[in-house]
Amino acid sequence: MVPIDVCPVVPRLGPSPLKRGESGRPVYRITPTTASCSTLHLAQIDGGITATVLLAELGADMRQFPTAAHLRSWVGLCPRLDESAGKRRSTRLRHGNGWLKPTLVQAAWAAIHCRESYLPTQFHRVRSRRGAKKAIVAVAASILAAAYYIIGRELVWQDLEAEYFDRRHQQRLAQRLVQRLKGLGYDVEIRAAA
Repeated sequence: MVPIDVCPVVPRLGPSPLKRGESGRPVYRITPTTASCSTLHLAQIDGGITATVLLAELGADMRQFPTAAHLRSWVGLCPRLDESAGKRRSTRLRHGNGWLKPTLVQAAWAAIHCRESYLPTQFHRVRSRRGAKKAIVAVAASILAAAYYIIGRELVWQDLEAEYFDRRHQQRLAQRLVQRLKGLGYDVEIRAAA
């Protein structure tokens, strides 16, 4: 599941809060009728244009796309597979929806400037390995996948926040940092905090 934040501007636009999540942020129920206002937390950045374009191009019925991957392929946010004799050639993006793809990429550029959220963290992690342009497409694909589940299944959503990756693989992160310190010439012993 891809995280997406329902922003503080949402109560002004419609849905009422159900409860507070672990982080203390309100958790809202998103329905197709309120999705135009609250599908993306980018409503506070771009005035809801992204959510409006999403609903205009996709509609509120997601049954036409069996999975989020099918939707991502239809929009054109997945790399094409061009391989011949075992040699991988171009991985440029596929041609897709001419309105939705640029809107999602623009929303992704705006989303990476939000603080303490999953999307900028995802961008920085992918950018360090693959570059900024591939990273921004990955963020756009995450926004699209999140919108697919929120609109299609009427899910309650809560942002996973910036620390999501560190919490998910805590042991692996600790081992990697210990190996890094040992490589720098330090002897390290790990003990759990009291």
